[in-house]
Amino acid sequence: MRKSLMLIALLLAGCGRQAGDPEPAMHPIDCALDGTGVFVARCRVEQAGDLVVVHRPDGGFRRLRLVDDQRVLIADDGAAPALTSRIADGRLQVALGHDRYRFPANMRRTNGPIQ
Repeated sequence: MRKSLMLIALLLAGCGRQAGDPEPAMHPIDCALDGTGVFVARCRVEQAGDLVVVHRPDGGFRRLRLVDDQRVLIADDGAAPALTSRIADGRLQVALGHDRYRFPANMRRTNGPIQ
């Protein structure tokens, strides 16, 4: 039993980031989750090239891809299709299922957080 617990602990220690690795650079965005109508800056985004990962406060995430000359985001994780539109202030709004996300108007491919 004790050996099994030690083995499980070793396996779990190997998951995720390595000790000392920096946190990925993230940028907060407004989101309305689970069908709510209220947008709050509680989601975080990281970006590498044209891949955009949106992190939800509950630990979930969505992977999107920046396409069409950096004007459209599409679902990249096999989830529901992303419905993309521009809102009055120029930001890009993406709806995925019951969730909506608002991205900066000046999205571009980058190796850091969305600028």
